[in-house]
Amino acid sequence: MTSELLDQALVEEATKKSGLIWVRGAGAPAARALWHVWHEGAACLVGDGPGEQPLPGLAEGATAEVTVRSKDKGGRLVTWTAKVVEPAPGSEAWESAVAELKGKRLNAPDGEAMTQRWARECRVLRLEPTGDLAPLPDGSLAEPPLPTPATTRRPIPAGLPRLLLKKRRRK
Repeated sequence: MTSELLDQALVEEATKKSGLIWVRGAGAPAARALWHVWHEGAACLVGDGPGEQPLPGLAEGATAEVTVRSKDKGGRLVTWTAKVVEPAPGSEAWESAVAELKGKRLNAPDGEAMTQRWARECRVLRLEPTGDLAPLPDGSLAEPPLPTPATTRRPIPAGLPRLLLKKRRRK
């Protein structure tokens, strides 16, 4: 019993303090980094809508593997199994999850109308811990990055350092 309580406390504290969790849904090729909020014993997510994070492989009633990293060092702390629950929009569970998520959503394009958009076009999910923890791996488990249209920055222009230093001297 003590071991179960310690495991539960580890999952809760680590997930609460981490800004991102890595989630692999059923059938997903790789885990994805997702922002979340810990609320009432579960990690709450919003996504699968315009302007929101994708939630591949996360279907109602399925299980997902959640990996939590250390906020200061970035290393893996714990990997736990979650049951995916999708509260109905407008339900009490949905409203309480959305109230927490709304405060943590950065750069929302529609401000206060965000919750109505989430109800219409997005999915709000709860990842509830089942109590199963995966053992820490021996290797790194590093995977190649997912394909993306993003590009790297180009080198800075040669004269830019002189321009920046000139402004500092004038002050």
